[in-house]
Amino acid sequence: MNLTNELKNFPYPFKGDTYRYSNNSTLLTPPKCIDISGGYLKEVNLKRSLLTEHHARCYQSYPYTNKAQWEVLELVMTHLATYFPENFSFKSEGDSHIFTNHILNEKHEFIMGDDSTLPYEPLDFIGRHVQEDLLLMMQRDGDLYLDAGQLCFPGNWSLAFNHGLSFKNIHFPIPGFKEEGLDDRILRFLLNLEAGNPWGRKNWSLMAGYRMDTSIETFDIWGKDRKKVTIDNAGEFVHLRVEVQKLFRLPRSNAILFTIHTHLLPLDKLLGIPEWRRQLYEILTELPSHIADYKGMSLFKDKVVAYMEQKGESDLWPI
Repeated sequence: MNLTNELKNFPYPFKGDTYRYSNNSTLLTPPKCIDISGGYLKEVNLKRSLLTEHHARCYQSYPYTNKAQWEVLELVMTHLATYFPENFSFKSEGDSHIFTNHILNEKHEFIMGDDSTLPYEPLDFIGRHVQEDLLLMMQRDGDLYLDAGQLCFPGNWSLAFNHGLSFKNIHFPIPGFKEEGLDDRILRFLLNLEAGNPWGRKNWSLMAGYRMDTSIETFDIWGKDRKKVTIDNAGEFVHLRVEVQKLFRLPRSNAILFTIHTHLLPLDKLLGIPEWRRQLYEILTELPSHIADYKGMSLFKDKVVAYMEQKGESDLWPI
């Protein structure tokens, strides 16, 4: 089968025919915190627009995160120059550092640790050069707290609301998260993260329409699309939304950098791969209602399943 680059590079999230909440993290190979995908220019420009128009919604930080922010900036710039040398460069000349984004044709000279040499806070600055959302969790008193973040493409949550909350309080709304002991197990896992051994995982949902920014604050705009899904339009209107999430322990501050790279794929394109369409069909038909509710697909999941069954009756879907 000849696959397009979009399908080849899409981070398909499933390994089995059923889905439950779990800590499905794996060691990152290669250990890079940033990826560049085909939508780079469009998504970085969208991030910058959102940060200009809705900065308080998309960026939050406490002053004491400053040193950790500089550590994030150095890590991200180093990885960009290391893994994508044709697109980025990062070098030092005396006390100055020079970062060049060749895709955007932008060059920045600054002094590491000197806030006055950057136009924005370090986390906010480097986040404007990557597709990923960047979240900074600080560790203290045996817990982790979301103390800084640049979040432009949230999956139905709010950085402004969650800013400063602990790991357990942030994830409290997830059904079964506390009752099944996932909160304690995953928190222990995160607290034991070691510098130099980053981990990654994939999170998924079905999205009605095509929209990167699904913040709670804008639900009145995109939430109504869930009622627009029909058996006739599901193939092009519904998208599989996948977040590639990565976790890096920062050696100097002991904070954790959490990066989120969001990908959207129309259902019809996914159905072009026989194993993917079979597996997604099995997962959706078996998915417990409380998970479908939390992932925001209850209003249209049955229509998606019906559409897939309809396609299965044609020659396009040999079973």
